[in-house]
Amino acid sequence: MASETNLSVPDGSSAAPGPQAEATRNTTTGERPYVVFGYGSLIWKPPPHVIAQTPGYLKGYVRRFAQKSHDHRGTPENPGRVVTLIHKEDWDHFSESDPFPDDDVVWGVAYTIDPVYESEVRDYLDYREKDGYTLEELDIYGLVNGHETVIIPKCYVGRPDNPSFIGSEPIDKLAERIWHSVGPSGPNKDYLYHLAEAVRQLAPESHDSHLFELEVRYDMHDL
Repeated sequence: MASETNLSVPDGSSAAPGPQAEATRNTTTGERPYVVFGYGSLIWKPPPHVIAQTPGYLKGYVRRFAQKSHDHRGTPENPGRVVTLIHKEDWDHFSESDPFPDDDVVWGVAYTIDPVYESEVRDYLDYREKDGYTLEELDIYGLVNGHETVIIPKCYVGRPDNPSFIGSEPIDKLAERIWHSVGPSGPNKDYLYHLAEAVRQLAPESHDSHLFELEVRYDMHDL
């Protein structure tokens, strides 16, 4: 997601390794491997050339449907909504009425990319995440043999100052927008449904109050 994927933390446009230990440096070059973190559609639509993946989570961030999607789950005339990552302190500034003020962990998937194809995958993700996301590095945490371990991928994060950031909306209004929006990648409601299911299946501990509440509102529309 630039509009729809959600990455590193890259459609929301912003992927995941089977159970793997903490990413290590490339034994041939001594360089850190290229690892991306999927927190949106990359969870169920991984990037190409993945050689390892593992569920993980960010601390101090929230995942919110606060990004307009003009090119994946909506149109320029009727943009849909996809998730973006926002630092908890920044979100508190934008949304004093968030119904889930204690959320500060975001579950997703960390993908290690085959070094041979790093440049190709970077180009792929830059295009896929083109609708308002910028690149920075964040610590990704995972449980390895019962211990919390840090993975450091390069993450695409939708910052509040980008033109596609919509900010906080009342959850009923947001659910209505998602219900009616359709774009080149399909109905916005399918994005919500797939993301909720994907997050739920990551790990026994994985949870997202905002996402699951929107799923409930979606189901109410679908009755």
